[in-house]
Amino acid sequence: MSVRRARSPLQRVQRRSRELQVQVEALRAESATSVPGQRRRLSLRCMELKKLVDENTNALHDLKKADEPAPVGNYNQRKEEEEKLLLKLSQQLQKLVLVLDQDKVTTNSTAEEKHQKDLQTEDENGEEDESEDEESSEEEESEEPDDDDEEEEDEDALLDDPDVKECVAVGNFNAQQEGDLTFTKGEVLLIHEKKADGWWVAENSKGERGLVPRTYLTVHCGDSEKQEQSGEHIEVVDETADGTEIKKRTDSHWSAVRRAISENDTVEVLATLGAVPAGFRPSMLFQLLEEGKQFRASYFLQPELTPSQLAFKDLVWNSEKNTIYPRPTRVSLIVTFCSCKMIPLPGSSIQVLSRHIRLCLFDGNRVLSNIHTVRATWQTKNPQTWTFSPRVTGILPSLLDGDCFVRSNSLSSDIGILFELGITFIRNSTGERGELSCGWAFLKLFTSNGMPVPSKTYELPLNGGTPYERGVEVDPSVSRRGSGVFHQFIALKKQPVLVVKLRSLSMQSKDILNLLPETLLGSMCYIHLLIFYRQILGDALLKDSISMQSTDLICNPILATFPQLMDEPDLMDALRSTWADRERTLKRSEKRDQEFLKSQFVLVYHDSVFPLLQSTLLPDYKWADEESEASRWKVIDDFLKRSRENDGALQYLLSSENTHKAFDISEVAYDFLGEVRKNNPGV
Repeated sequence: MSVRRARSPLQRVQRRSRELQVQVEALRAESATSVPGQRRRLSLRCMELKKLVDENTNALHDLKKADEPAPVGNYNQRKEEEEKLLLKLSQQLQKLVLVLDQDKVTTNSTAEEKHQKDLQTEDENGEEDESEDEESSEEEESEEPDDDDEEEEDEDALLDDPDVKECVAVGNFNAQQEGDLTFTKGEVLLIHEKKADGWWVAENSKGERGLVPRTYLTVHCGDSEKQEQSGEHIEVVDETADGTEIKKRTDSHWSAVRRAISENDTVEVLATLGAVPAGFRPSMLFQLLEEGKQFRASYFLQPELTPSQLAFKDLVWNSEKNTIYPRPTRVSLIVTFCSCKMIPLPGSSIQVLSRHIRLCLFDGNRVLSNIHTVRATWQTKNPQTWTFSPRVTGILPSLLDGDCFVRSNSLSSDIGILFELGITFIRNSTGERGELSCGWAFLKLFTSNGMPVPSKTYELPLNGGTPYERGVEVDPSVSRRGSGVFHQFIALKKQPVLVVKLRSLSMQSKDILNLLPETLLGSMCYIHLLIFYRQILGDALLKDSISMQSTDLICNPILATFPQLMDEPDLMDALRSTWADRERTLKRSEKRDQEFLKSQFVLVYHDSVFPLLQSTLLPDYKWADEESEASRWKVIDDFLKRSRENDGALQYLLSSENTHKAFDISEVAYDFLGEVRKNNPGV
């Protein structure tokens, strides 16, 4: 009989934290749908929970490593992660108390005196039946205060009404950061979007746009007499606005959200014209990709430094086996896209250039990895269903490969995979291009107990809006069609869903994935090419390095240019195709010789994609541009044929018919100090 081992002090605190986290999430969900009469009870529960969170925090602070009955790996790091979680819960509860208390502003002393007189009258008059007496006294007690409460509740509900667009500022507000809109008390603002986190998109009389806090606004009344009547209420809210702590934004990628705001007019116009459903938004993940290399696979493919920056964190040499050490990670799995069902169709006024899914690791607040894109296919007879990995002749283009590997060593308890369905479109009337999100889903990778979620097929309902919004439907018109049970059942069947499968890894698959960087998402079809790159990287930085302190440039065309292929999938396909041709010519004994295979890969790389990277005949890579994609593949295919016929690329390089860009040292020199990633504890 097995004996269950007692939990250590740190494990007990961690378990208590997970229980509190579940309670906080449940309370926040209940508060979001609560009615005014329930808010006092919710506020009390909120304060009780905060007390429990603070008690658990104090217990955590009192822990010492010596108290553990057995050695604990990364003790200080685990303790720090736990402290961050508890701090997050405490802040969430503190903000929730402020939100719940906004509707409990006390009325003036006259109303309070009237309330006390009503109570005295109730005590003196006891002639009627008790039940009638209680009913009448309750009516008398609540009559005047309820009128005031109802007035505030009505105005609060009116403020949140999507149809109410004009608001008046009840206090002065100075922009906290770029993207905020500064305004003064009494200024009238036009609201363009009411976000769930309390920061709304507003426009002033000068046409300037930005984000403003909801707590500084009240409904704008055009009638001057009504303004006078509500003047007392405005003053109360003004005091609240001046003293209330503004809710912190829920996102950490503000620049991408700010760019999305500037494009929201296009979505509003398209939604008004009926071209797209109301739940569509500018794509957040596309905005992040456009900002620079921080979220690109080419960046995450580079080795990462340790916190001291004196060694590589995820690239270590194994002298016994003459190769790099495998690096097991907390998250290491394969995701297979099955299908997307009931995706709303855009209207005829826009032409769809690409249907695709972008995915990344996400903790509910930050993107923790590169953003990987998989293109979907669809049939005209069933346009609301997207499919992946279609059967095609030859090598499947990597952009269509629905099998994706996912790796991360993040310790976040909330880590999961964020899926964003998107379309790239062009407006027929204006020729304007854009990228829209058609919905998103989040699959958490660990349970509340810290256990990995099971490997199985998941049918994930899609949400509308952005990942920082809650309760937004992709197409609200579907659920509004009828209110009966049958209509609700039909509406449920018509809700868009994403079907994905988490696949468990075989020992062989684990060994292969462990040779990759600790944080990376990509396509399974080119994983063998990434491993060649990593082994060559290990040779250059570790095995053949004169000194670990040397910072000289390394002459190696593959190291200098290979990461670029991660951002140009057609060139990656060219390398895959050429290597597959070479592999078919190798003997079985040669395929078992890793050093020989590596040398062959170097030759294949130099004879295939390396000359193309500098060719002036190859157009620049443009996402979802059919003409550009066709032109590029024609150049690539023509070059590969000539290279095969001439037994290499040398004749092509020396031919006067072909021109190349002016030589730059970066084509052959690898500057690892400029390319490596600095240690990021959150990733």
